[in-house]
Amino acid sequence: MADISPLTRRKIAAFRSHRRGWWSLWLFLGFFILSLCAEGIANDRPLLLSYKGKLHCPLLYDYQETDFGGEFPIAADYRDPAVYTAISGNGWMIWPPIRFAHDTVNYDAPAFPAPPSAQNWLGTDDQGRDIVARILYGFRLSILFGLGLSIISSAVGVTAGAIQGYYGGTVDLVFQRFMEIWSGMPVLYLLIILSSMITLGFWSLLGVMLLFSWMGLVHVVRAEFLRCRQLDYVRAARAMGVRDRTIMFRHILPNAMVATLSYMPFIFSGSVTTLTSLDFIGFGLPAGAPSLGELLAQGKNNLHAPWIGLTAFVTLGSLLCLLVFIGEAVRDAFDPNGGKRP
Repeated sequence: MADISPLTRRKIAAFRSHRRGWWSLWLFLGFFILSLCAEGIANDRPLLLSYKGKLHCPLLYDYQETDFGGEFPIAADYRDPAVYTAISGNGWMIWPPIRFAHDTVNYDAPAFPAPPSAQNWLGTDDQGRDIVARILYGFRLSILFGLGLSIISSAVGVTAGAIQGYYGGTVDLVFQRFMEIWSGMPVLYLLIILSSMITLGFWSLLGVMLLFSWMGLVHVVRAEFLRCRQLDYVRAARAMGVRDRTIMFRHILPNAMVATLSYMPFIFSGSVTTLTSLDFIGFGLPAGAPSLGELLAQGKNNLHAPWIGLTAFVTLGSLLCLLVFIGEAVRDAFDPNGGKRP
């Protein structure tokens, strides 16, 4: 850490001293890494198999039934009794801990939704899909969506705030009026209209939400640039002929990044909540996509199966708590008062 400035070291030390935020970060990273390995934890394909002395990796490659002695050149269903018996009789298979993907229907369940059992640890939903698998895949989807939306919207918001604050005057006035109009747009109604016209996927929904999520940081960054634009080092840089872009993003922006980094965990949690809310009311990701909001909706519609809604609620609540605790630790680490409130 020899190349890290003393100020950065103090901020890292302040973050680590915030025990709740520090352990929340590690728990969040641990759960996120597990979700990134979802295909190796919950899948209806073996991780590795041997058939007649030849190794196969169904996790990475698609095989046909004819590759295992079947009659039809179709994708191999490893849960099919005929395929399973053919492979087991001529080799071996290594299965993941959970033998269900997020979209695998357990036809052996006594009823849909099925209560928790040795086969389905947290039961199944009303379509016979394993809840643990859907939670694992849904957690990853929520994190990737929230992370992508937070990063992109922060970049757009910081750029817009920098332009407003640095140039001021007419530029600032026009931007402010535009934001007042744009922030008044009925986002939910627009999403409902778009959902009725096209099927929103992950990237299209991310793009639609980006149209409105970038405004959260604009006012904070704008205020910092308005303050810094009158400082002596900025005036000196202008007098020396330094380009405006260089002054904005090399000299002033590092000062505004304190507010940006402090605000990002809360943007992150807001993005996850937005996705969950849209999926809950049916205007988010396409039907069948693993989603915490979709599981919450199933829990509402299946009150006789409390394991569905309870599992989704605990997962979402734990995720949001971890993000809020991390945000509090980041905020206190960058607080000039050292996190002490008067």
